Amino acid sequence: MRSSASVIATSQNSALRGLFHTTESPVETMRRVTVGVILLPHGAQHLLGMFGGFGFRATLEWMTGTLGLPAVLAAVGIVIEFVAPLALILGAGVRLAGAALAVFMTVAASTHTSNGFFMNWFGKLPAGAEGFEYHLLAIVLAVAVAVRGAGAWSVDGWLTRRTPTTRPLAIQEYSPHHTISRVLNPLASERARRS
Repeated sequence: MRSSASVIATSQNSALRGLFHTTESPVETMRRVTVGVILLPHGAQHLLGMFGGFGFRATLEWMTGTLGLPAVLAAVGIVIEFVAPLALILGAGVRLAGAALAVFMTVAASTHTSNGFFMNWFGKLPAGAEGFEYHLLAIVLAVAVAVRGAGAWSVDGWLTRRTPTTRPLAIQEYSPHHTISRVLNPLASERARRS
C-alpha cells in the first residue's frame, strides 16, 4: 500500500506533467509562435517603450487614468503582455501563458466594445479607437494554445519527455474499442500500455 505522501507526490507530478504535456504537432508550434510573434511587439511597446510605445510608466498611467484599471492589475497586465508572448515563442509554460493572454485580451477587448466590432481600417473613428475583432482573434488563438499545448520544438515537450511517467488521463486519446477493452480486460490493457 502506498503512503499518502507518495500519493500526493505522484498526483503533483501528474498535475505538473499535465500542465506541460504536449504533442509533437507542428500545427501547435505554428499557432503558439504566431500568437507570440504578433503580441510581443505590442507588449514591448507597453513595457519597454519600443516600436513607438510609451513604456511602462506612461502605459501604467494611461491604464489606471483613462481606462480606470487598478494599478496592480494594470502592472500585471503590462508584464503579462510582454512575458507571455516570449514564453509562447520558446514553448515554455505555454498553457499558463496562453491562459494569461486570453484573460488579458478579454480585458483589453472590453475596453474597445464601445468602438464596435471592426478595426478602424479606413480611419472613420478617431485615432486610436479600434473595435474588438483583433482581440477576439487573439483570445481564440490563446485559448487554443492553452488547451492544446506547445507542440513540437518546445521547452514543455523537452521537459515532459525527460520525466518518465504515463501521459495524463485527460490527454490520452480514446476510441470506444480501447475504453471497452480496458474495462473488460484490465490486465491486457496494462500489458499493452507497457509495450
